[in-house]
Amino acid sequence: MLPPIATIIENFEFIEDWEERYRYLIELGRALPPADAALHAEANKVQGCASQVWLDLSVDRSGPDPRLHLRGDSDAHIVRGLVALMIALFDGKTPKDAAETDAFALYTRLGLGEHLTPQRSNGVRAMADRIHRDAVRLAA
Repeated sequence: MLPPIATIIENFEFIEDWEERYRYLIELGRALPPADAALHAEANKVQGCASQVWLDLSVDRSGPDPRLHLRGDSDAHIVRGLVALMIALFDGKTPKDAAETDAFALYTRLGLGEHLTPQRSNGVRAMADRIHRDAVRLAA
């Protein structure tokens, strides 16, 4: 079970050592539920990531406001942690709120861009763009 995004941000700000931050990011990825075969469908694959990344975004319409539900996976430990970060940020938001959320700003705020490879940064941008594009489509 992933902690709320506010808790994740607090934990990142509390952890000063980057090796510990990497371990925490990997721990977040391990907190994701195991992926089923359907998640690994080609339609869910995020283009632009050096590692393999799959995201599935659906809408829960059972409440008064529709809410996004995200599932994700990656074949790389750190990237799976970045997927978990995206899920913690977007899961449960309305499509409109998700469309207005700047995921890359969070990535920058946490200092991840300074300590991860440019390929990882490009992958995060690709994930954020994919979620944003799907949220905009669902908000319309």
